Amino acid sequence: MDFYVGIILAALIFIASLISVELGLSAAIIEITLGVIGGNFLGLKQLDWVEFIAGFGGILLTFLAGAEVDLKVMRQNAKESLLIGGLSFLAPFLGTMLFCHLFLGWEWRSAEIAGIALSTTSLAVVYAVLVETGLTNTKIGKLIMASTFVTDFGTAAGLSVLFIQPNLHTLWFAVVSIAMIGLAPKTAPWFFRRYGSRVIEPEIKLLFLLLFVLMYFAHEGSSHAILPAFVFGFFTSPLFHGNRELQRKLRVVAFAFITPIFFLNGGMNISLPLLGANFGLFLLLLTVKLATKFVGVYPISRLFIPREATYTTLLMSTGLTMGTISSMFGFQAGIIDQAQFSVLVSVVVASAILPTFLAQRFFHPKHAFEAVGSEVEPEILAGDTVSEKDQTSSCASAKIC
Repeated sequence: MDFYVGIILAALIFIASLISVELGLSAAIIEITLGVIGGNFLGLKQLDWVEFIAGFGGILLTFLAGAEVDLKVMRQNAKESLLIGGLSFLAPFLGTMLFCHLFLGWEWRSAEIAGIALSTTSLAVVYAVLVETGLTNTKIGKLIMASTFVTDFGTAAGLSVLFIQPNLHTLWFAVVSIAMIGLAPKTAPWFFRRYGSRVIEPEIKLLFLLLFVLMYFAHEGSSHAILPAFVFGFFTSPLFHGNRELQRKLRVVAFAFITPIFFLNGGMNISLPLLGANFGLFLLLLTVKLATKFVGVYPISRLFIPREATYTTLLMSTGLTMGTISSMFGFQAGIIDQAQFSVLVSVVVASAILPTFLAQRFFHPKHAFEAVGSEVEPEILAGDTVSEKDQTSSCASAKIC
């Protein structure tokens, strides 16, 4: 079974990359869709090693997402990111919670889990889409990443305040997280200068070690490493912005195999029979999530970034990692039953696919690259040359030309 699952996963990862190139869609969308097919029709099982790699993939994506946030842009757009990200969490949390309790008759704690699960914006999906479409270096891409951080900070904080019971191990998790986040920006530059630029990549191995340490202490403390992993990446982002080659190599390692397992595993969580039996509820909750996200995000986005308001709203409507984690927490704690869990996870995964597809296909802000061109022009004039072939290759990889 292990070899069969490995072969099918490797085949699906390869097929997803081909479909992504041919259709010009994010590989994350294709991988989630193929995960649904694999889990329901190809006999894929969520084996322990698949779950482990998928869990690490989510944390790695979260770290990479944090490393993409530009501290300068974050400071310059603090008001915009706080308002967009804050309303992106608050509107769907309150809207979904009240809808589930008042109209569906769910218990308050079950309704709270639903509100938390559907309030999220997926750091993993947003980051993957921005990287694949070339928007990570644009102002709108950085603003969306900063807003996503605010949203998921609210989700993580809400889940912790409402449900998680802290213990001594939780305190150790907090201490380790704070120490790592505080020391890494000071010690990592020396380590990278001393051991970097080698084929064996000690710096990437160090990053993996630190992320595993976060995951271990989070598990022991009945918490999750998503928030500290993102903050860890956030505070080390200047290091990556100053070393694009390291960033490129880390992306290659991540996107070649590790993160596709994460997205495929997300699709495998959906049971089509259970979803079919509760399809009406699925449509209702998906509508509630997208509608409340629109109410919370679109008006404030129109105020600050009118040309990219629709694109921003759609990407802020995506969910995956934290939504799945919140649903799983509620199911394992006995707060929601299996039917509620299946519907919530299906809504979460559907929200990763539908808004992303619409955003990429119909509302991609191609004009955002004009500003990037003006920003990098001084570097070209200073002596860097860009061949016509390189420019064509860049356009093709970003899928925007």
